[in-house]
This record gives sequence, structure tokens and C-alpha cells, in this order.
Amino acid sequence: MNERHGLLLALASAAAFGTNIVSAQIAAQVGLNGPLLVFYRVLLMLALVGGAALVWRSALWLRPGEWPPVLRFGIATALVGIAYLSSVAFIPISVAAVVFYTFPVLIVLSEPLVTGTPLRPDRLGVAVLAFAGVAMVVGPDLHGLDPRGLVLAIVASLCAVVQFFAAAHCARIPTLPKLFWSHVVILPVALAIMLATGGFQSPQTFLLAPIAVAITYGGYIVGFLFQLLALARIAPGPAGLAFCAEPVFAVALAAIVLGERLGTLQYAGGALVIAALIANVILEQSRRRAVPA
Repeated sequence: MNERHGLLLALASAAAFGTNIVSAQIAAQVGLNGPLLVFYRVLLMLALVGGAALVWRSALWLRPGEWPPVLRFGIATALVGIAYLSSVAFIPISVAAVVFYTFPVLIVLSEPLVTGTPLRPDRLGVAVLAFAGVAMVVGPDLHGLDPRGLVLAIVASLCAVVQFFAAAHCARIPTLPKLFWSHVVILPVALAIMLATGGFQSPQTFLLAPIAVAITYGGYIVGFLFQLLALARIAPGPAGLAFCAEPVFAVALAAIVLGERLGTLQYAGGALVIAALIANVILEQSRRRAVPA
């Protein structure tokens, strides 16, 4: 039951994050770059978590052994957000998404090295199937690519792998301290990169695209919370596969809200991702039944 809840939370997180990349590109078109968005959303998250801790009278301090995984998680999270949101300023969303969503396959391949879990061909097959579906859904346009965008998307993918494993190592840490201190770590990283790439801008600049900023921040807060809750319940491998649903949610949202038309290939890709997610659930249930009580 706990792992089932974890998969559902991972899918809910993917749906929330699916709103981010579309709204981030809209914001980028009016000059609100990725590092700027990340910096202010960190401040917002810190304020919300601090307020929640006061209301619920929850302690935010970490024990000595809990600091290293939280530090790794915070740094990786900062780099994922900044690199991915910045990549769409140089390359199409479709290309950024295809490059970024190599991370579920990389997680499955890395599990034997990081956790000692034997490489499971069935899970690897599901990961490849899901990635193929993502590529079909977003339909990458490979013309006139900017190398800066490709490098940023690759960095985001590699950091996502680190992020998922670090979050799994934080599973026993309470949610509020984990949220708070990971964002304390993210803040100076985001500030340094923001100053190096575009400089500081006041929050008034968000009035250039208020709806896009609101969607980006709302999706991030819900998605990040659910991601932590999911990775406290399931391993990085199945969690990463669940996140292949994120671009499917993003494309579907763009079709509903923005009126973008979907082709046959995109529908087929969406079906392939859904089939991979169903196969992932079935495999995880079979694995649990096979484990002696």
C-alpha cells in the first residue's frame, strides 16, 4: 500500500511539474530567465515552509547524520531547476524534454552501482519504452539547435539522477525540515548563477507575465512536495519512470489551454507512455508478491 501511494504521489508530482516548462518558456519570452525564476521560488518556498513550521510548531533542525544527503539533494535540485528552465531559452521545449527525460533510463542503469540493486531487464525495458513514448509525444525539432541549450538539458538530466538518489537517502527525514534546508542550500546556488547570467531583477518584473509565473510557482510547490513524499515511499527507479508522464501532462495541458493541435504520432506516444506506466505498476506489484512476508 505504501509503494502504491508512492507511485500515485509521483504521478501527481509529474502532473504538477508538467505545467512548469510551458509556463517557463512563456516567462522566458518576456525576459524572465530560469535562474531568476528559481531564485524567487526558493524564497517563496522558504517563507511557506517557515510559516507552516510556526503554525504546526514543528522543529526544522536536522541531526548530524542527516546533513550530507540533504546537502546533495539541495545542490542537485538547484542545478536541475536552473539548467532545465534555462535550456528552453536556447532550444525548443520538445528537444529539451527529450534530452532531459533520459534521466529515468539513467536512474535504472545507475541503481546497481548506487544501491546495489541488481539490474532488472524488465525495468530497463519499461524505461526505454517510456522514453520512446516521450520522444514521440514532444516530437523534437532538430533544426538550428543551440549547443548551450543541449548542454543545459544534459546537465539537468544528470543532476536529476543525483537528485532522485539523494532524495531516497533522505526518506527517513521529516518533510518540513527536508523542504526547508534543501531550499536553504538551493538559495545561494540560485543567487550565484542568477547574478552570473542575468543579474538581479525586482519582483515587479513578474508583472510582465503574472499568470505564467503563478503557474510556474504553483506547479513547483505542489510538484516538489509530492516528489519528496513519493521518494520517501518508493525507490528511485519506479519513481523516475512515473515522471515520464510529466511531458505527456504538459503537452495535454498545452492542447487544452493553448489550443495546440496534437498529431497521430503524439497520441501514439502518449499511449506508449501510459502503457509503460501501467507495466511499471504491474512489475512493482509482482515484485512485492514475490518477496516473502
